[in-house]
Amino acid sequence: MKLSRALPLLPLLPLAVALNGCINVGPNYSLPQQALVNAPLANEPIEGADTRLTTTQNVPAVWWKLYDDPVLNSLVDEALQSNTDLRVAAANLARSREALGVAQAQGGFSGKSSVLLERAQESAEQYLLTEKLPVANEGDIGISISYEIDLFGKLRRGVEAAQADTEAVQAAGDLARMTVVADVVRSYVEQCSAAEELRIAQQSLALQKQRVDVSRRLRDAGRGNQPDVTRGQTQVDTLSADIPRYTARRKIAQYRLAALLARAPSNLPPAVLACDRLPQLRQPIPVGDGAALLKRRPDVREAERQLAASTARIGVATGALYPTVSIGASAGLTGILEDLGTSPTARWGFGPLISWTFPANGARGRVREAQASSQVALAKFDGVVLTALRETETSLATYASDYARADALRAAVKSAAESADETHRLYIAGRESFISDLDATRTLTSTKSQVAAAEGQVSIDQVNLFMALGGGWEMPPQNAAGAGPAAGAAAATKAP
Repeated sequence: MKLSRALPLLPLLPLAVALNGCINVGPNYSLPQQALVNAPLANEPIEGADTRLTTTQNVPAVWWKLYDDPVLNSLVDEALQSNTDLRVAAANLARSREALGVAQAQGGFSGKSSVLLERAQESAEQYLLTEKLPVANEGDIGISISYEIDLFGKLRRGVEAAQADTEAVQAAGDLARMTVVADVVRSYVEQCSAAEELRIAQQSLALQKQRVDVSRRLRDAGRGNQPDVTRGQTQVDTLSADIPRYTARRKIAQYRLAALLARAPSNLPPAVLACDRLPQLRQPIPVGDGAALLKRRPDVREAERQLAASTARIGVATGALYPTVSIGASAGLTGILEDLGTSPTARWGFGPLISWTFPANGARGRVREAQASSQVALAKFDGVVLTALRETETSLATYASDYARADALRAAVKSAAESADETHRLYIAGRESFISDLDATRTLTSTKSQVAAAEGQVSIDQVNLFMALGGGWEMPPQNAAGAGPAAGAAAATKAP
């Protein structure tokens, strides 16, 4: 095998490589100026923030630690290690990275080798002969190397699209992480809230039973009557009817939390099952500003990367309209098996190969399709931006309203308790009717229950607000190494 005659063409190879990359068909991606993320509404302070409840500081990466609850911290850490949604996100990211590797491997150098040994009879007519050729043992051994020149940037645009897709999948993983954190905190809060409401209901029931016992003693002493006892017992039965509802809410929250931790409900930590007090924030919630919100939320980042991928695919579709250019070399031995290795069986070749599929059969339509897909991605991106702003402002308004309601109810329960105690003393002294005493007790019981429910709703509002603010997806520095399936979904943020 001699390749000396190909040597004069070898200096052309550096030129071909230099040409590889000089043209990129299709638009270069940049965030469109008309995108809503650039509009004033997306770069102003967040509306609806109450300065008594929030600050303009940035949302911390581990916002749940603001509750200063070691049990909650351990639950979140465990969920980030074992949650099935995060395992799915990590697998999706690994798959997307492999697809990116495949795209990056396209073009450039490639090669193949072949060995063919057969007993055959060749066609005489293909050699313009009229006599039948004899049967012979034939052999064909060869090797070829080629270099595809990405002259028009089709392959590079494919890599850009795959890179943007990978970053979008990574953002989706970050969103899954954020959602899991919020769901764990929400489930823990609901379990504690239901337990607290159950405890208050049981205390109210015990208090009402005491009232009924007093009314019975007064009846037996001739200072009361049976209707008073009956009305009191009715209140006892009404309060008892609420107990199963709180018990069921508590169990449901435990089941949800167990699923997030990939545990059996009976295997939840004892500290979780014992919690009957809501975790409390000790400081106002840091909310940042509008621009920081949109840079932080993974769903916004995911939509922006999808827009970038759609833009790159316009270049891929456009590049398909142009020729494919390769430079290749091949060498081998072809002939009678017994003669392989001799000079007459040697062959070689070197030169360019231009392949061009004429732009027919909808090729230009595919370009227009890619352009329309890019417009769809831009519209979706704008929609995600608007949704992020709406969710945050709505969560802020809801939190402020529910907090004010809980504050008012706390004042109401204080006055209701004073009124109930005073009315009961007067009833014992015979200066108030049993109806008045019963009404005062019922008012106190109802107000306590309302306070517990309102405080539970405030805690849920806090979690929803942190979710809307996009906190909780970042990988904490101390857990960055060896963080299990969540590790793949916590790479550095790429702002739109």
